[in-house]
Amino acid sequence: GGERGMTAMVVIGLVLLALAAWAVSAFNRLVRLRNQVKAGWSDIDVQLQRRHDLVPMLVEAVRAYAGHEQSLFERVAALRAQAVATASPGRLAALEQALEHDLGRLLLLKEAYPELKASENFLRLQQDLVDVEDHLQYARRFYNGAVRALNDGVQRFPDLLIANGFGFQAAEFFEAGAGADAVPVVGLAQ
Repeated sequence: GGERGMTAMVVIGLVLLALAAWAVSAFNRLVRLRNQVKAGWSDIDVQLQRRHDLVPMLVEAVRAYAGHEQSLFERVAALRAQAVATASPGRLAALEQALEHDLGRLLLLKEAYPELKASENFLRLQQDLVDVEDHLQYARRFYNGAVRALNDGVQRFPDLLIANGFGFQAAEFFEAGAGADAVPVVGLAQ
């Protein structure tokens, strides 16, 4: 009986050791996934801040040539203010889509105002905005990929046992809403 009891204890010990190793591995994987989401959001936040910093300068550059477009200027300013004050990725995505749409309309005004089209300040701001949009698309893809991986991790069995036990939660996607493909193209065509 003693040898049999010792063998059972070794087997139980090995099973417990394997469970502990799995738990540590799952925990560390979830931490890495959560940190990727945070890093991805940080990249988006930087690009949105750059966009938000460009908006007032772009509005002023256009206002100098197209002052009667006041309702568009006010709408862009209101959307920018709401976006700056919003923390939820889902809500922020909808606001940013609306802001992107109105910025596209603002940039299209150059077609009606040849002086604006020739303004070096406007052209520089337009190029800066195009650069921000390019970086934002990349950051959005990275962030949403990280969110998908984290959400899979916290919902997949048996990892969800560790996720629930240690407070890991699913993250919110930052997606363009329906109709995003209808947004005017922000480009440099002259």
